[in-house]
Amino acid sequence: MGLWVAPGLLLAMALTLHLAEASAPPHRDYCVLGAGPAGLQMAYFLQRAGRDYLVFERASGPGSFFTRYPRHRKLISINKRHTGRTNSEFNLRHDWNSLLSHDPRLLFRHYSRAYFPDAGDMVRYLGDFASSLGLRVRYNTAIAHVTLDKDRRAWNGHYFILTDQKGQGYRCSVLLVATGLSVPNLVDFPGAEYAEGYESVSVDPEDFVGQNVLILGRGNSAFETAENILGVTNFVHMLSRSRVRLSWATHYVGDLRAINNGLLDTYQLKSLDGLLESDLTDLAVVKDPKGKFHITLKFYVEEGNQSAEAVPLPQDDSDNFAMRVAYDRVIRCLGWNFDFSIFNKSLRLSSGGEFSKKYPLVRPSYESKGSRGLFVLGTASHSVDYRKSAGGFIHGFRYTVRAVHRLLEHRHHGVAWPSTELPIAQLTSSVLRRVNEASGLYQMFGVLADIVLVKENGTAFEYLEEFPMQMLAQLETVTGRQARHGLFVVDMEYGRNFSGPDKDVFFYDRSVGYTEDAWQSNFLHPVIYYYRQLPTEQEVRFRPADWPLPRPTAIHHIVEDFLTDWTAPVSHILPLRRFLENCLGTDLRGFYAESCFLFALTRQKLPPFCQQGYLRMQGLVGTGSLRQHRVDSGLLQSYAAAGKRSEENGQRPGFQEPADQPQAPGPLDQPLTSNKEEL
Repeated sequence: MGLWVAPGLLLAMALTLHLAEASAPPHRDYCVLGAGPAGLQMAYFLQRAGRDYLVFERASGPGSFFTRYPRHRKLISINKRHTGRTNSEFNLRHDWNSLLSHDPRLLFRHYSRAYFPDAGDMVRYLGDFASSLGLRVRYNTAIAHVTLDKDRRAWNGHYFILTDQKGQGYRCSVLLVATGLSVPNLVDFPGAEYAEGYESVSVDPEDFVGQNVLILGRGNSAFETAENILGVTNFVHMLSRSRVRLSWATHYVGDLRAINNGLLDTYQLKSLDGLLESDLTDLAVVKDPKGKFHITLKFYVEEGNQSAEAVPLPQDDSDNFAMRVAYDRVIRCLGWNFDFSIFNKSLRLSSGGEFSKKYPLVRPSYESKGSRGLFVLGTASHSVDYRKSAGGFIHGFRYTVRAVHRLLEHRHHGVAWPSTELPIAQLTSSVLRRVNEASGLYQMFGVLADIVLVKENGTAFEYLEEFPMQMLAQLETVTGRQARHGLFVVDMEYGRNFSGPDKDVFFYDRSVGYTEDAWQSNFLHPVIYYYRQLPTEQEVRFRPADWPLPRPTAIHHIVEDFLTDWTAPVSHILPLRRFLENCLGTDLRGFYAESCFLFALTRQKLPPFCQQGYLRMQGLVGTGSLRQHRVDSGLLQSYAAAGKRSEENGQRPGFQEPADQPQAPGPLDQPLTSNKEEL
């Protein structure tokens, strides 16, 4: 028996549903907060994929951060316009400002000739990037509040509800936060109110003529500020709780760069300027009646209510106290924090811990630990590789943004991670091409890696580029690719004991040149991990200390190279090929057609190169000039010389065993040999 419902009631229900939908805020599949470099980079990938998205930007144009910062206008991201190469991917290794796009006109080298460009050039570049590509950006729209609206129909079980400064609401399935770090980092100590902030202090050197200046902080903003006034002040003192971290020693581009470190010279050459170490929370600043500032200890101030003149100073007890002079200015340069204020606590972006005050809590996938579907991009995502790699800077996060987009494409649209399938004989050359050209591997060392998936029977492989290494255990789930028959992980790494603020990176025997010592390489070099099966989540989590990945079945270091050119036949190519052969139990050498012909007549099983090339009429025909080139390179014995020796030994010339006869691969731990004839 059916349930009868009055027609009027049905009409009312339909009308109510229609009105509810009409009153719902505008919906977008993807909402991007911020039209800085990371936001625009994500917008580009979303647009190329044909997705429904919108970028919200509070300012009237993109890149608003660079309209004001750095305060002294010189970027520390290099703009190397000439490399001697025409390979665009290789050139991106030394272009730290360009975003990724299909348009060669949108490379930063067209916007500035300076090695360290002006920040205004970045603003102009980002404006052209957004307008030329027609990216969908809503300017003058400041998102004031973000909260969740649970709904089973939503992709992630909830929608993100955004409210702008005018009260207009927006509903988003996925939220991509690219707002950077914008809140000045403040340290609470007595007298902190007397410190001028980096964000507001004068940048005119004339305002500091003949003054004693104290700068709180020891990063690039502090040294940039000091560099601007060194020539006009009486002296500049710099105070921080930790020792100075030089980028050339730590290999972290966010540490102090040489372009800003003039104060180190004037300090060590005793020209009145200096660096001091102390925890700011133990100190206090007091102001005397003349407007001068004095440094004292916090507990002196807290002893009781007393006037500034009555507060004891350290020099009262120790007459050689380093900071016994009075200062005319105190400048705070303590970096930046993420702005959590617009996010409802239900999103759980911060744990309240000390580190999470600076960065949101994110997973290796750059997805928030507290809210599924909320991803953090760009500088604000740097917690994943803080002080380890370049994920907080354009030349790093342009690749992590692309990785996030690929993860989203598979999760929400069923598009598998891009890959290339090739015959196994091309494995060596594929790895070599990437380690010699790829910019993403080079810049995001230890974070993004190429994955080589061996296919069934080892006759082919699938190559995936720039996958987040810490997600290796989830590879099949998040990429749509199968890793059932073994895999290689191709990474770039520095030597494990070569980076740190206390390291002498200029020691005499710092370079490694011998193949057998490749594992001791100090400079950035390729490392290949082999696993017979995909590591588990537990293995990734509890990997050995200072290892980017769990212990592999086998590992191979390609010896460091001064030119970062890993194409030397004996030092680079041969050891790599033998390593791959040992792992796969097959012969990966390439042969001329005549050699494959001889093997076909004399052997039961041909090398993969001959199976996949010669037998399909794709073999490489040897020529006199090619043979002579190999002879001149020392890679092949001269036929004429060999024939002469054969005649002297009573043998018929031309029928000696081919020099490039297949060799049975040895065990995984077999020492690599430098046999020049086995290329």
